[in-house]
Amino acid sequence: MNVAVCIKQVPAVSEIKLEKGTNRMLREDVPAVVNLCDKNALEEALRLREKHGGRVTVLSMGPAQVEEALRECIGMGADEAVLLCDDALQGSDTLATSRVLAAAINRLGGYDLVLCGKQASDGDTGQVGPGIAERLDYAQVTYVNRLKVEDYVLTAERENKDGVEILQTALPAVCTITEKAHAPRHPSIKGKMKSKSADIRVLSAADIGLTPDDVGFKGSATQVIGTFSPAVLDTGIRIDAKDGQEGAKALFETLEGLGVW
Repeated sequence: MNVAVCIKQVPAVSEIKLEKGTNRMLREDVPAVVNLCDKNALEEALRLREKHGGRVTVLSMGPAQVEEALRECIGMGADEAVLLCDDALQGSDTLATSRVLAAAINRLGGYDLVLCGKQASDGDTGQVGPGIAERLDYAQVTYVNRLKVEDYVLTAERENKDGVEILQTALPAVCTITEKAHAPRHPSIKGKMKSKSADIRVLSAADIGLTPDDVGFKGSATQVIGTFSPAVLDTGIRIDAKDGQEGAKALFETLEGLGVW
C-alpha cells in the first residue's frame, strides 16, 4: 500500500513576518517547524505501512529550507521525500497549491491514499486537502481522527457538530487528519542517521507539467490585500474568590449589576 503525505513547513507563530506591498508571508530566515497536524498524518501513514507494507512518500512545496522538514519526516520513518521548489511557485494560494501537489502526485505515479493535516497553522483554511482530492478525482474524508484500511476499503472516524460518524469509501482516497489522531512518533536514532544522507528529490513546476500561469500569483484565485493585528482591549472584570460557590455568587451579582442577568 503506497501512501503520500503532504506536509507544510510553517513559521513559528512568534516570528511571522509579512512582505510589504504583497503581504506575502516571508519564510526565509524565519524559524520553522513541521505543521503539527501533518505529523499526525505521517503517523497514520506509517502505521498503515507497518500493517500492509508498501511505501510512504512525503511531499512539500516551498523554498529550499523546507528540506529540513522533509528530513525530519524521513527520520520519523518516511521512505522518501519530494520537494516542489521553484521561484514560480511563490505566492501560490490554496487553489494553486492543491494544483501543484495533485500534479506532483500524478507525476510520481499516483498513490492508494493521500494524507494531509486538517489545516496549516499559518493559514488555517483547511482547503488544500479537499482541493487535491478534487483534482485527482479521489474520494475524500476530512477531519479524520482514526482510520483503517481492509481489502482496499477505507474506514474513517470523523467528528462533526452532531457527534462522531463512521464513513467508508473505496481507495484511492484523500483524508485530512486532525490532532486527535495517533500522536506522532519521535525520530529514531537510526532514522536520524538515514535522514542526513537521504536523497531529497526536487521537482520544478515544469517537471510536473505546469506553467508559470498555473502557479504562484498568476495561478491563484485569491490574494491577501491587507493584514492587521487585532487590538488588545485592556478591559474586563476579574473575580477573585476562595471557592467556586463564592465565585459563582460574585459572578451573578456582577452580571446583574451590568444588566446582563
